[in-house]
Order: sequence, then C-alpha cells, then structure tokens
Amino acid sequence: MTSMSELAAKVRDALSTVEDPDLHKDLVTLNMIRDLKVEGSKAIFTLVLTTSACPLKAEIEDNCRNAVLGVDGIDDIDMTTTAETPKPFGGKEILTEVSHIIAVSSGKGGVGKSTVTTNLACALAASGNKVGLMDADIYGPSIPTMMGIQQQPFVSNKKMIPIEAHGIHLMSIGFLVEDNQAMIWRGPMLQGAIRQFLTDVEWGELDYLLIDLPPGTGDVQLTITQSVPLSGAVVVTTPQNVALADARRGVALFDKMETKVLGIIENMSQFICPKCGHEERIFGDGGGERFAAESQVPLLGQIPLEPAVREAGDEGSPIVLAQPDSASAKAFMALAGSVAQQASIEALSTE
Repeated sequence: MTSMSELAAKVRDALSTVEDPDLHKDLVTLNMIRDLKVEGSKAIFTLVLTTSACPLKAEIEDNCRNAVLGVDGIDDIDMTTTAETPKPFGGKEILTEVSHIIAVSSGKGGVGKSTVTTNLACALAASGNKVGLMDADIYGPSIPTMMGIQQQPFVSNKKMIPIEAHGIHLMSIGFLVEDNQAMIWRGPMLQGAIRQFLTDVEWGELDYLLIDLPPGTGDVQLTITQSVPLSGAVVVTTPQNVALADARRGVALFDKMETKVLGIIENMSQFICPKCGHEERIFGDGGGERFAAESQVPLLGQIPLEPAVREAGDEGSPIVLAQPDSASAKAFMALAGSVAQQASIEALSTE
C-alpha cells in the first residue's frame, strides 16, 4: 500500500513536469509549488505565481490540475493560487521594498503616456497588487488631475508620505506647487527633485512602482536610469510615423543606459465611435507592431481611442475604474497582465 509520503512524492514528480510557459522551467524548480501534502486521495498544495496579474494563470492551473489527477491514487485536489512578486537581484540599494520599478516613457508628448500610466497603475492594483505611481513629468504633472487628488503630502520622521487614491500610493510635483506656477527648472533642480522623490518618500512595500517620465530623452530620464534599479521600461507610442520616429530615440536611450525595454504600448490604435461603435484607424495601422518587431521587443498592448477615456481622466477616475466593461478598460487590464508578465520574466532570468 502506498503511503501518504510516497503519494506526495509522486504528486511532486507530476508537478515537476509542468513548465511555466514564459520561463521554460518546471514549477517545482521555480519554487512555485508550496505546502504540498496528501490527505487520503486528495492532493493539497499552493501554487505561487510570479504576479497577481499573471495572464497565464488559468493555463498554469489547468496544467497543474491535469498533471496531479493523472497520478494513480489521486482523485481530488485542493489548489490555492497566490502570488509572490520576484525582485531582480543586484542593482542599486534604493527602494529595496519595491519588487518592480518600471519607467513609462514616450519619445514625444501628446501620445497619451500619462493616461496609459494611470490606467496601467489602476489595472495592476485591480489585479491584487500593491502599486505606487511617481509622477516624474516635472514640467507637466497631470497625474493629480487624472487620479482626482489635489492635496499636499505630510511629513513623518523626515519622510514624505505618499497620497493614496484608488488604492495607489502617489507622489507628484503637482502636489507641491500651485496650479498656475511656471516650472522653469534647470538640470540640477530637476535631478534634485527626482532624487528627493526616490529617497525622501516613504513608498513602503510595493509590488510595482510606476514612474511616469516626461517626454523625450533629457535629464530626468538619465537621472532615473542612473539612480534606480529599474526592472525595465515601457515605451508608449501611437501608430503614426512621426510618433514612432521619436519613440525609437527613447528605445535607443534605454539601450545605451543598459535598461531593459519590456515592450511597446501602442496607444490610440483605433478610434471607437461612441454612438455607433464603428472603428477607424485615424493614426495609421500596424505602426506599433512594426516598431516592436524592429526593436525586437514585445508589443504589450494596443489601446483604443475612446472619448470616455479622456472624460474619465478629466474627472479623476481612470477608465479602468469608471467604465470597467469598456473596450479601453479591458485593453488596459490585458496590458497590465502583459507588463507584469515581462517584468517577472526579466527578474527571474537574472537569477
């Protein structure tokens, strides 16, 4: 008669045949199977994914279920799925409680980078992650408006405490200056403000900290890439050629600074008429796909252009929260899964 320990060993062997589709290693080797035991004919274990936003969750669960139920003597399973966000090894000793720091960049203004950042943050939080959002767009801080918050952070133990909105920890220069104040800052002042946001803010324990960079390839981008252990960067563009030309410069900057580009986000892929639902590709077609292929990085998502996205941002409630059933909200939720997926791949590939 097979003992419970022998049966548990057989279950573990079966689970060792299940690979993570992205990492191409088995779940046992990756330590994604925890607390395995057998009670009678039931296998009990915890499946630990690399992110709460894992887009392959259902596939991995099904593969585990099929593998375990193929073990002779097992006819039932009790599988608990949770997530543990891996932190990249090495790097600079700053923001050590943050698992993933991701820069959101664009080669030029007007492509909807901040809109993408706020909705990506909300989508990651909606997937069960602890999320922070740092508005590093010093000259045009729009995150306070889009997140519906206008107040000053307070200081505790010489650290600024981020303001919370929609379950996300926020910090922006927009919280610290008057709305109509002109930001005439040179390089050293910019660098000082950015470093203060990185070292003098009590960000706490986070799964993801998104940094909304200003457009272009200037002092702020250099300060961030030189100061922070970035998990990687995502580049936002529209399909049109003029936006793609500038986005290429952004990718080139990250390559030069040895920062991993996790992928390309094509915003405003197609206009969706709010009255009839007709789709029109007013900024061109396929630009993001071609750019991603040329840069040899994934196309993480294609976000449609809907008037409701602008309206929700102006009202301080991003479309992911305001209209979760809209086409744009669903695209942002899918984008969150893709970004989390690439960040996990990059983190675990450096071990």
